[in-house]
Amino acid sequence: MSRDISALILVLGMLTVAAGAKDVALISSKNATVPTMALVDLVKICKGQTPRWPDGKPVTIIMRQPGSAELKVVEEKIYGLTSDEVRALVASANHTRSDRPAVILGSSDEEIIHRVESMPGAVGLVDVYSITGAVQVIKIGGKLPLESGYPLHGN
Repeated sequence: MSRDISALILVLGMLTVAAGAKDVALISSKNATVPTMALVDLVKICKGQTPRWPDGKPVTIIMRQPGSAELKVVEEKIYGLTSDEVRALVASANHTRSDRPAVILGSSDEEIIHRVESMPGAVGLVDVYSITGAVQVIKIGGKLPLESGYPLHGN
C-alpha cells in the first residue's frame, strides 16, 4: 500500500512539472502588421532597445511580473537573467522612455491581452492557452507555439 501511495505521489509530481512547462506566445493586436519576428529582435524589444516600429508607432512589450512562474521561460530564454536583474532592466528601459513605457508588467494573461488589444504598437507575452480571438500570434523565428523548435517552449 505504501508503494502505491509513493507511486501516486511520484506521478502527481511529474504532472505538476509537466504542467509548469508552458509555451509562451508573442501576441499583437488583430490589425498589427507583424506576422513574424526574429528571436534577436524580440530580445531587443524585451530589453527596451527598440523604441519604434518601422511605421513610427512606439514599441511596448507587455508581460507578467519578473519572478512569476509564468515568466520563467522568458527570464531564461530571452533575458538570461535572474528575476531581480530583469526588474532592474525593466526599470532602466522605462526610465529612458518619455512617450510611454518600453515594458509594462501585467498581473494576468487576460490583462495583457486586453492591453495589447487596445494599445497600438504593443506586443505581449502570454501562455499559449490564454490566447483569444482578440489578438493574433506572431511567429518567432518562423515558428508558432507548440511547433518543434519554437524558442519560447517551456522545459
